[in-house]
Amino acid sequence: MTTEPTAQLSLMERLKRGDKLISDGGSGTYLQAHGLEPGGSPELMNIEQPDVVRQMAADFFAAGSDMVLTNSFGGNRIGLERYGFGDRVIEFNKAAAELARSAAPEGGYVGGSIGPTGVFMQPLGDVTEQEMYDVFKEQVTGLAAGGADAIVIETMISTAEARVAIKAAKENTDLPVMATMTFDKGPRGYFTMMGDTPEDAIKILSDAGADIVGTNCGNGADVMLDLVKRIRPITDKPILVHSNAGLPAIVNGVVQYPESPEYMAPRFKEMAELGASIIGGCCGTTPRHLAACAASIKDS
Repeated sequence: MTTEPTAQLSLMERLKRGDKLISDGGSGTYLQAHGLEPGGSPELMNIEQPDVVRQMAADFFAAGSDMVLTNSFGGNRIGLERYGFGDRVIEFNKAAAELARSAAPEGGYVGGSIGPTGVFMQPLGDVTEQEMYDVFKEQVTGLAAGGADAIVIETMISTAEARVAIKAAKENTDLPVMATMTFDKGPRGYFTMMGDTPEDAIKILSDAGADIVGTNCGNGADVMLDLVKRIRPITDKPILVHSNAGLPAIVNGVVQYPESPEYMAPRFKEMAELGASIIGGCCGTTPRHLAACAASIKDS
């Protein structure tokens, strides 16, 4: 019996055989440290500062990431219109995927990042479901054209919006789709901002067709451990977790995140042991955090 080399396997094939994959860290954190001005458009850097974006992907891959996300979190038409770039969605997203792809080593994967639009569909807002679908269709088309290996719908607070994004990705690409929600912990437990429990949200994502489900952002590693414990028993799908480096605080006018690589590494390892399949970082996590994550999981 022969074993196919890892570099020749697709992302879903790696997960199916039980591999634990390391994702990347906080793109906003990285870009802010490398020239992104407050209030600036990260996606514009794909065009005007491509070397910085390419280096970000290269640094995370070098730290041990198996998958790096594209610099396209806010790259939907609604988000880009706020900067006057609403007519450049395909250009920005295609460039984002191409830059990450150009930095990927053999066997490295590129996840096309799609964040929330920042608006609500009817009846809570003015956007129709068809209009929202068209917004996501445009973005996934650009990411697929640039060479993304998967679509990563992340940091969602509305399961209704996430469901439309999943549908657009499934119907307009042949790529696997990941979908993650952000949960807040209150006196009654964990809920999205729109009031969905982890159990309800994960079921909605799964029923909508997501291949991989999970949670990201808004919480540090200890809370993410709790969420993995909640999510693992309710789904047989692979789980993705992107943890913040704790909750930010402003120290001497500078935003700082409290969780060090040494603090997060054993918690990343425990997430993997609890059944998370893809583990990485979100706000505040750097290549150093991901190197520690990779060491804790792959060397265990």
